[in-house]
Amino acid sequence: MSESVPGPAPEVFAPHKAPVSPPQASEEVEFVQLLTPEGERVEHPDYTFDLDDETIKGFYRDMVLVRRIDTEATALQRQGELGLWASLLGQEAAQIGSGRALNKKDMVFPTYREHGVAFCQGVNPLNLLGLFRGVDQGAWDPKDNNFHLYTIVIGAQTLHATGYAMGQQRDHAIGDAENGEATIAYFGDGASSQGDVNEAFIWASVFNAPVVFFCQNNQWAISEPIDRQTRIPLYQRAAGFGFPGVRVDGNDVLATYAVTQQALKRAREGSGPTLIEAYTYRMGAHTTSDDPTKYRLNEDLEHWKLKDPIERVHAYLSRHAAVDHDFFDEVEAEGNKIAAELRAGCLALPDPVLTDFFQNVYVEETPQLAEQRDQFIAYAASFEGEG
Repeated sequence: MSESVPGPAPEVFAPHKAPVSPPQASEEVEFVQLLTPEGERVEHPDYTFDLDDETIKGFYRDMVLVRRIDTEATALQRQGELGLWASLLGQEAAQIGSGRALNKKDMVFPTYREHGVAFCQGVNPLNLLGLFRGVDQGAWDPKDNNFHLYTIVIGAQTLHATGYAMGQQRDHAIGDAENGEATIAYFGDGASSQGDVNEAFIWASVFNAPVVFFCQNNQWAISEPIDRQTRIPLYQRAAGFGFPGVRVDGNDVLATYAVTQQALKRAREGSGPTLIEAYTYRMGAHTTSDDPTKYRLNEDLEHWKLKDPIERVHAYLSRHAAVDHDFFDEVEAEGNKIAAELRAGCLALPDPVLTDFFQNVYVEETPQLAEQRDQFIAYAASFEGEG
């Protein structure tokens, strides 16, 4: 009997020990695009952007302000004022385009990086900083802005979103593409490998839930490249669950708006879920505790800088919409003003009263919770007078 000698393990299971490079050039990736990196409008057979240049100027302002908020938050963390920060640098178009496609009744379930969507929904950026400063557990009421609290557990919000969308069905809030309700759930390429996300896909499909799954494929799940998550484009996974998927240029705010708007209309009218893969790139670190130079190539970063979502809109407005320097200067000045106010507000946030955490667990206090609170108060009091 001949003895078989096992060969080397397939490459897919081999750990990557050096920086690797995901796909780069747009010509290698098929997606919906309406505005090129050079700022030129292009046509697409299935999607159009028919709003005026004033709207595009508004998108530009949104993206610049959100980036300025993001850079200020990163600086605050580096200076010890925040415990952590998850930057959205490079993903502004994906978030502003999708965020501006929402109507006032749609509900958002974010991860911990959707600062741009929060901005679109009217959430005070200072509330986001309070969470990362550790002085509260999220100081906004989801009902006020239709924007749920940030979710740290990877992928869990997709289940929450699906359940909420099923509730919208049962409340008879769907059936009207313009004035009905829908839900949108944000997640990243890494989260697409989580069981929660795939379970959400199943439930949404089977119950035809009015939910849009918006995957920001920024190429990296911390240090894991996209080829460790899938061997096919992520949007194609939707077909296996029985609903449509589409890949959009996530650095193109016009295309992202158009694709998300169509998916939301489809959900509101009762046609069920859609998976959107926004193909983009995480220009910064995963969070401020991460060092991306350890696992990715600098040349990739330089390549994606040429696809910057803000610069392409700047180019379009300058060349084709006769927008002068005064507008751009005003937006920059507004961003600096917001950043200064945000910094001052962050530094003035009061330290939390730790017993307040017990007040935010249930609407009415239970005997068990009261006992735990009293035990905590006694424990904290035991340290008084020390040191």
